[in-house]
Amino acid sequence: MSYRIYQVDAFTSRVFRGNPAAVCIFDQWISESVMQQIAEENNLSETAFVVPVEGDFEIRWFTPVAEVDLCGHATLAAAHVLFNHTGIDSDRVLFHSRHSGVLPVERKEDLLILDFPLDTLEEVKAPKEIANALKRSPLKAFKGRSDYMFIYASQTEIENMKPDFELLKKTGARGVIVTSLGNRVHFVSRFFAPAVGINEDPVTGSAHTTLAAYWSRVLGKRKLKARQLSARGGELNCEVLGERVKISGKAVTYMEGEILAPIWD
Repeated sequence: MSYRIYQVDAFTSRVFRGNPAAVCIFDQWISESVMQQIAEENNLSETAFVVPVEGDFEIRWFTPVAEVDLCGHATLAAAHVLFNHTGIDSDRVLFHSRHSGVLPVERKEDLLILDFPLDTLEEVKAPKEIANALKRSPLKAFKGRSDYMFIYASQTEIENMKPDFELLKKTGARGVIVTSLGNRVHFVSRFFAPAVGINEDPVTGSAHTTLAAYWSRVLGKRKLKARQLSARGGELNCEVLGERVKISGKAVTYMEGEILAPIWD
């Protein structure tokens, strides 16, 4: 027996841009160890696993080395697959996650809109070991639920940053967001997470739950345009609504295939 697998470039309308994610949609859950092996085999920043349940869907996300609590681009990719490759007769899907609650995704023409919980931020003193790994001290530092966020003075600083990933991996930080005001958008960012097997993530939807919480307050704006400055690059629109944030972008299918290996225990 074979099982369908898709690879989707998220937060872009062009292949080879945005953030690639693998999506596997199964009839029932397989073991965590096999999901981890599939994610390792895919060797992408995330693989999303989706199982239908009572008219909705459960979703889990794995990097090549670990399961994560929330992933935006792989959720966007999973919704794209459901809307475009499974014949789902709806413009809205509900994903149920183990650690981040219910995550609706809506389709409006060629845009997919994630509805995620807004992160909670605590201003902290920038950990010296992280600043050393980034080779640049921030103006301010914050700690969200999972990741650190460092604020810098200019887009140029973000563009030119060359972290020491081995040193950053040793700090114990799950992920580090670096951000500044943007030249042509409201803010720009990059995201580093070597501790979970991702030196630099191309476009990070979940990081924008943190970024939107900060920049919405600083700029006094509810609607924000953002760009992630990785080599592949990605564009996102954020809208803060109370304790939720809507993060929208496009997606395009790069590849559709089959898993031929036996995956059921």
